[in-house]
Amino acid sequence: MLILGIIVFLLFIYLIYALFNPDKF
Repeated sequence: MLILGIIVFLLFIYLIYALFNPDKF
Protein backbone atom coordinates (compact mmCIF):
# COMPACT_ATOMS: atom_id res chain seq x y z
CA MET A 1 0.00 0.00 0.00
CA LEU A 2 2.94 2.30 0.69
CA ILE A 3 4.31 1.73 -2.81
CA LEU A 4 0.94 2.66 -4.30
CA GLY A 5 0.98 5.92 -2.34
CA ILE A 6 4.48 6.72 -3.61
CA ILE A 7 3.38 6.09 -7.21
CA VAL A 8 0.38 8.41 -6.80
CA PHE A 9 2.66 11.04 -5.21
CA LEU A 10 5.11 10.86 -8.13
CA LEU A 11 2.26 11.12 -10.65
CA PHE A 12 0.95 14.18 -8.79
CA ILE A 13 4.38 15.86 -8.99
CA TYR A 14 4.60 14.93 -12.69
CA LEU A 15 1.22 16.55 -13.37
CA ILE A 16 2.26 19.75 -11.57
CA TYR A 17 5.51 19.79 -13.58
CA ALA A 18 3.53 19.34 -16.79
CA LEU A 19 1.24 22.24 -15.85
CA PHE A 20 4.20 24.57 -15.28
CA ASN A 21 6.04 23.31 -18.38
CA PRO A 22 3.34 22.85 -21.04
CA ASP A 23 5.81 23.55 -23.87
CA LYS A 24 7.60 20.25 -23.20
CA PHE A 25 4.47 18.13 -23.58
